[in-house]
Amino acid sequence: MSQSRIMPAFRPTISFTLFYLSLVVLIPLSTLVFKSFELHWNDYVDIITNKRVLAAFRVSFTTSLGAAAVASFFGFIVAWVLVRYSFAGKRFFHALIDLPFALPTAVAGIVLATIFQPSGFLGKFLKQQFDLQVGFKPLGIVVALIFISIPFVVRTVEPVLQEFDSRMEEAASSLGATRWQVFTKIIFPNIFPALLTGFALSFARGVGEYGSVIFISGNIPYVSEILPLLIVTKLEQYDIAGATAIGLTMLVFSFVLLFFINVLQHWVRRRSGQI
Repeated sequence: MSQSRIMPAFRPTISFTLFYLSLVVLIPLSTLVFKSFELHWNDYVDIITNKRVLAAFRVSFTTSLGAAAVASFFGFIVAWVLVRYSFAGKRFFHALIDLPFALPTAVAGIVLATIFQPSGFLGKFLKQQFDLQVGFKPLGIVVALIFISIPFVVRTVEPVLQEFDSRMEEAASSLGATRWQVFTKIIFPNIFPALLTGFALSFARGVGEYGSVIFISGNIPYVSEILPLLIVTKLEQYDIAGATAIGLTMLVFSFVLLFFINVLQHWVRRRSGQI
């Protein structure tokens, strides 16, 4: 007796899925692409190479890269503590990691701006003690992006640490390996693909982040103006062509990042199958 190779009600579910994706994702994105066809290549290049736009690209990408690096480092430490140690309040702390996912980004931005502005609690302390201004500077953007991106790293690395075979560590220790050698030669190579995936997700989220950044960045052109804010500014000025060109560039970059993340995830699955 032959078995059905598809799940029951496959056709209705796949039809609904394609309809939903087309309505919510494909149609809006295709509208942006078709709208960009109204621009001549020279006009597109002029918009993208404008000094203010290039400065916004620089601010968005450098702050996202720095925040992703910091979030990857501390996110790994947090994941390690949650997996390897037991302590009072662990469940509460574990749930607290997902707070940036549940908290509206605008609320997070207002809270961070209040704390780190020059007259705020931490902002005033850092200014007086270290002559370091966080609020209304690119450093403030980095702080906001770290806050919203750490959960990506923790939730990516944590399952890999949970599934890691501790017998490999015990075998290495029994053969005379130090703790540092066990970490660098056995643990880190196995979790590196997941850590790299978390880094890429954090970086991608940071480039497109808006709500948690605009309140703490100061939004100063050429200094702390990010790409999403520049798009909103051009829309408010009825510069549809400019907003379309920048949006299309970010869309292409997002697809490249998505492809990169999928390659990393495929790498993770292959390595997991080999261990």
